[in-house]
Amino acid sequence: MTGSQLRSAAVPAAMSAFLLLLIGCRGTPVEEVETEAPVPVVVEEAKIDVLRGIIAATGVVTPAPGAELTVVAPEAARIVAVPKAEGDAVRVGDLLVQFEIPTLASDVAAKRAGVAQASARLEAATASFNRLSSLMTQGVAAPREVEDAKRQQAEAAADVEQAKSALDAATALAGRTVVRATFPGVVAKRFHNPGDFVEAAASDPVLRVINPAQLQIVASVPVAQLSRVVIGHSADIRQPGREDIELARVTTKAAQVDPAGASADVRLTFLKPTSLAAGTVVQVEIVGEEHSKAVVIPAAALLEEDDEVFVMVAGADNKAHKYPVATGLSTPTLVEIITGLKAGDRVIVRGQDGLPEGAAITVQEK
Repeated sequence: MTGSQLRSAAVPAAMSAFLLLLIGCRGTPVEEVETEAPVPVVVEEAKIDVLRGIIAATGVVTPAPGAELTVVAPEAARIVAVPKAEGDAVRVGDLLVQFEIPTLASDVAAKRAGVAQASARLEAATASFNRLSSLMTQGVAAPREVEDAKRQQAEAAADVEQAKSALDAATALAGRTVVRATFPGVVAKRFHNPGDFVEAAASDPVLRVINPAQLQIVASVPVAQLSRVVIGHSADIRQPGREDIELARVTTKAAQVDPAGASADVRLTFLKPTSLAAGTVVQVEIVGEEHSKAVVIPAAALLEEDDEVFVMVAGADNKAHKYPVATGLSTPTLVEIITGLKAGDRVIVRGQDGLPEGAAITVQEK
């Protein structure tokens, strides 16, 4: 066989071998190849810890009961003096406001004259009673005359007491023309100046004094959360925009609430003198229930989808796995897991959004 014939015979043989190889390859399953790169995630371990439930509310720094005085005129009057300006310190006994009310002075004089007249009538009635009593013992005056004199004496005595009460009331009212500080503090607001005419109404105050050493917080707590508030429990007080925290304690809470109302007042007392000014709006976090030996994870790990709450857990196979969970107490940063996790499970706290079940992951440092 010539070389040309050999080459011609080799071509069909080669093609046959190629076809046989191709058919054999089709009978062998092709191994799946993962093309997606592992997703970088950050994890934290679920741990056993003590968790305290938090009731969050908004509050306002206000003077404690008895640490605030708003001066109002006893009746329509002219202001004679207001020695203190806003921000001035006030000591006990300092003059705050002096009013001029001419009608009060004349009323006191009239009431004093009434006491004098009633006293004179009582003196005369007493003398008459004594005289008639003496005459009756001598058989000159009739018993009926003595009884009448005794009645007149009693009526005169009652008139004296009534006149004195009226004088005391008028004197007390006149005494309100001068208002002095009853506690140390500062002038929080001055509404009028000397020479101004003011009304005897709460809507027309003259001066407001507070004691900055006795400030509290009045927090508006949702009615649904009020039952969780316990008197004596501690709370964190924070002014929006500031990092520092002041500590307080629950002092009182509303005993009765309006069922139609959305919130109720809870009063808290600072544990130390505060740097916050009266009127400051603050964020309040009151400690509610306490659960010991709770399984706790960062709140950032929780995911929700179609009313299902779950977390993604980093498995030992370097894949993400979906764990449905039931939650308990929570704080702004932590949450209690009642079922679905155990201590030591590595929950994904960053990179878990949209991560499917079984996705390849790579754990990174925080």
